[in-house]
Amino acid sequence: MFILTSVSLKAQQNYDVGLIPRDLLAHASAVIRNNEIIVEVKSLDGVNEHIKYAVTVFNKNGDNEAKLHVWYDKINSIKYIKGIIYNEFGKPINKIAERDFEDRSTADGFSLFLDSRVKTFNPAVANYPYTVEYEYETHSRQSLFLSDWDPESIGTSVEHSSYKLICKSDFNINYKEINFKGKFVTGEVQGGFKSYSWEINNIKAKQNEPYSPIDEKLFTSVKIAPEKFSYAGISGSFTNWKEYGQWIYDKLLKDRRELPAETIVYIKELTKDIIDPKLKAKKIYEYMQQKTRYVGIQIGIGGYQPFLASDVDHQSYGDCKALVNYTQALLKAVDINSYYILVKAGSRKVSAMPGFASMNQFSHAILCLPFKNDTTWLECTSQQIPFGFLSDFTDDRNVVACTAEGGKLLHTPKYTATDNKQTRKATFALDANGELKGDMQTRFEGAQYDNREMLVKESYTDQIKNLKEIYSLENLDIIDFKLIQDKQIKPVTTETIKLRARDYMAQNGDRYFFTPNAASRYVKPIKEVPNRINDVYINRGYVDVDEITYILPESYRLDTKLLNLTIDKPFGKYITTTELNGNKLTYKRTLQINDGTFSKDVYPDMVDFYQTVYEGDNYTIAMVKK
Repeated sequence: MFILTSVSLKAQQNYDVGLIPRDLLAHASAVIRNNEIIVEVKSLDGVNEHIKYAVTVFNKNGDNEAKLHVWYDKINSIKYIKGIIYNEFGKPINKIAERDFEDRSTADGFSLFLDSRVKTFNPAVANYPYTVEYEYETHSRQSLFLSDWDPESIGTSVEHSSYKLICKSDFNINYKEINFKGKFVTGEVQGGFKSYSWEINNIKAKQNEPYSPIDEKLFTSVKIAPEKFSYAGISGSFTNWKEYGQWIYDKLLKDRRELPAETIVYIKELTKDIIDPKLKAKKIYEYMQQKTRYVGIQIGIGGYQPFLASDVDHQSYGDCKALVNYTQALLKAVDINSYYILVKAGSRKVSAMPGFASMNQFSHAILCLPFKNDTTWLECTSQQIPFGFLSDFTDDRNVVACTAEGGKLLHTPKYTATDNKQTRKATFALDANGELKGDMQTRFEGAQYDNREMLVKESYTDQIKNLKEIYSLENLDIIDFKLIQDKQIKPVTTETIKLRARDYMAQNGDRYFFTPNAASRYVKPIKEVPNRINDVYINRGYVDVDEITYILPESYRLDTKLLNLTIDKPFGKYITTTELNGNKLTYKRTLQINDGTFSKDVYPDMVDFYQTVYEGDNYTIAMVKK
């Protein structure tokens, strides 16, 4: 109490913009003047968090730093919240009371059960620079989730930021420092308590550099995990992934896979003629997809514990955890073993840290089938995704399997650049009036299988409308369109289009022009970054291959040099060729991008590479009448 009171009674800081150190202004849209976080663990069921946060905003790009969002629910409550807005000279111009905050549900549109709410404040200040200072305190009736410390963000300097954890002497934590170069202090404090403190000062803003590594590799952070904890009446402890997975299995998963007897009989009957265990699992998976739908469940322990399999069987819906648990139960009915997997989902690959176990590293659940010679992974929330296919949502990252023997750190499959392939073939005829007509077929494989997923459930009219946006050809008219998804183990989406485009060939005096790359043009080059700091990181590789044949009008002849170009770099390859045979022009293009981390020194080459791609993709062919 003495520590918290001393924070509140601290003399008011002078937020005059002129007092900000000059070297913090470079590349900064905002400067965090002060950010103090004090977490006090009073008991396993009682944690208070006191935050004081002040930021100076210089332009609209920094406005997001001045917004405040404080979440609460039945387990986490807000004790008080207030703020003050200052002008550039550090003079108060407006007080912010709790009634000024917008209080709304965090409903996301697809979650059926949700008890979380958020208080939000967005300063409406017309004159830059301005400073906003907030102070608030929360109380949490759990100790499983302790706030991590993430003091940095792109385009924002940090004048001062600190994080202090105060707890009883018998409450132990594990922590992991990432890119931390500040001051750390730990020790005993009065009344049988101990504290851990981290502090940084005068951190310059980092520029937004294209193709940078994920934030976890760039910014200062400290991850916190308690050894012993309680959440919604469920207690536990862990210090590593094995113990973590054991706790998840024993306390949240065990005894939740019982199915009605009639369902077990049905599943056995459904698969009785299938001998191969993998094909049997495929049949069960497709049954689950047809029977269920995804619904978000985020209430209390229900945010982390799946519904009973019998409830999902009866209601035919569930969230990711419930559908994984239900699929496990169906597979168990025919003696197929599987692992409940926790993963950080998203197109950016973020892995569970090998040497540090904590609850804060996951956002999704998937399923793993450890067959003897072929490990298979299943995404259970989609009714369309093929058996054994994860797509770019959970591929190529460390995950944790929660089993009866404890947690196991595994790695999801990686889709290589050559796996993620888009292959396009087309034959077009150009008539003397410049109209383009023909057929085009495109195959999407690997992570690119999902490229047309948004079109699958749309009406034909909406599909045509969206295709005209995808293929930005002027005066495009789509005569016929088909989209077929082959949901084999290595799935393929095939798109077939019959089209025409008026005035595809443009006229300038006696010369006529058209662009042979009709469908895969690179939009714009990447920008140069002088004095780049970060390594170059390519999150996912791919290959695009185009072959387009043009039947040219007999009354024209070419009046241009044919393009034949090859550029090969460690991070990618670009090849274009054009060949004329009579009145048949064949255009071929291959663009391969390789994933991985490369030295920052290759970035100028990368800028030149994409400039070449941009120019090559927009290469035009000139013709004149014979």
